[in-house]
Formats: sequence, C-alpha cells, structure tokens
Amino acid sequence: MRISTVYKDQIDFFLKEDELERSSQYILSLPSDQVVCHLKLKDDLMLAGAPFFHAVFEHLAQKPLDMQTVLNCEGQSFKKSDQKIIEFKLPFNIALSGERIALNLLQRASAIASYTSEMVQAAGEVKILDTRKTTPGLRFLEKYAVKIGGGHNHRLSQTDIWMIKDNHKNFFGGVEKAIEYFQNLGGFYQPIVLEIHDVPEIKPALDLGIKHFLLDNFSEAQIHAAVAIKPKGVTYELSGGINLQNLKELSLSGIDCVSSGSLTYNAPHKDISLKINE
Repeated sequence: MRISTVYKDQIDFFLKEDELERSSQYILSLPSDQVVCHLKLKDDLMLAGAPFFHAVFEHLAQKPLDMQTVLNCEGQSFKKSDQKIIEFKLPFNIALSGERIALNLLQRASAIASYTSEMVQAAGEVKILDTRKTTPGLRFLEKYAVKIGGGHNHRLSQTDIWMIKDNHKNFFGGVEKAIEYFQNLGGFYQPIVLEIHDVPEIKPALDLGIKHFLLDNFSEAQIHAAVAIKPKGVTYELSGGINLQNLKELSLSGIDCVSSGSLTYNAPHKDISLKINE
C-alpha cells in the first residue's frame, strides 16, 4: 500500500497546520514550471522517510510524481563528506509549498533510523525494540524509521500485547491478581509481558505461566542473577533508561532484546535541505 494512502489523514493535518489549505491561492499563483531539485545531506546519516517525503509532494500535486531517485536511497547510509547529490524533478509551486513539511518528516525519520542503526550494531545478536514513547501523530513514521534502521517494533498500541506494569500490580493488589485479570480476558493468542524490578519476582510469575519478562532498570548483578535462573522458552527484555552510551557497558548474555524509548525521543537531529536549480 502506498504511504500516501496510509498516511493521508496525517498529511492533511500537517498541511492544515502549515495553513497551505487556506493558502491554496498562493500555491496556484506560483509558477508550475518543472524544476530540478536536489537533497543536500548536511550530516552523516541513514536516509529514511523517503516514502513520506514523496507522499507530501504527491498529495499537494494530486497526481503521481516520479521521485524514484529519492525512494531508491531509502535505508542507505551516507557520509556528509560524500557530498551525495539526490536529484529529482517537481513543479516549482509544489516543491516550494511542500518543502518544509516534507523535510521535517525526512529529517525526523532519518534521525531515528540512524540512531537505531547504531544501537543495533552495539547490541550484536540482541534485538533492539522501540517503545510507545513516540511523538503524538508521528507514531507510524517513527516506528517505520526504527525498522529501516534495523530495529524491531514493540507495541503499536496497548492491546497488541498485555503488559503488566507497577500501576497494574498496585491497583489489583499484587502481581498474582494482576496476572489473573489479564489471563481471564480470554485472548487465546494474546501474550502477557510482566515488568519486574527484582529477581525474586521471577519464580512466582513463572509458576503462574508467565513466559515474557521485562527487566526494568536491572543492575549488572541483577541481570546475571536473572539469567542464571532463566528457563528454556522464556524471554528476557531489558529496559529502563537505555541509550547508545550505556548499552555498550551492559552485559547482554542471556538477554533476548533491549527496548529503548531513546530511539524515538532522543535520536540526534539530522540536517537535510532541499535546493532548487542550484
């Protein structure tokens, strides 16, 4: 499915936010001559978000646009020193009107993909997962960018996986009652992930049938102790303030995956500009 179809409502909103809908006369009054455009990559980066970049201009033009040269670069890594030129053609009025929104989306996705790629390399065989700590309205873009960077998506919504957290335990009166509540919801294929903060929580939860554990803010000693009693077929997810810097210091032996909100809320900005007939 085309991104322009999937993301149509969001693109409509972005254009309204930029008041382009109200400024339609301005767009129509600009020359519509075909111009040569090129992207200038001002940082080392993995390019991501090209389908969204393309969709903004196509949405404005209300017709198909050939931007295959940009789309072909999706997921590729570039050095600023490469001075890579990515050329494409657009009507001048469409290029000028959609430039800022399209670049904002491209830069955001490229930042997340680039940072995710670094995290993936640092983690080795351990899978890197995102979280629901995304920008409202941009979850689809940001989780897409994580996948381009080689990471994996955790949950798109709360109901993809039942996750039992401290607030659930506190409300229901303990981990046992919280687990029973979610087990009684009747989702035959619905997995349950239990967030724990110490090793003694593992054994009682195993006895209740829990197979997936989120080890939240575990110390190095706690990680080793948890791994030492890990049964076959059980999944350990490490989480809690993990970023590129402290990930490199963690022992990940016996850990299946690492989830990090840092992927989507702390990815360093990437600078890209669009030049016309330069």
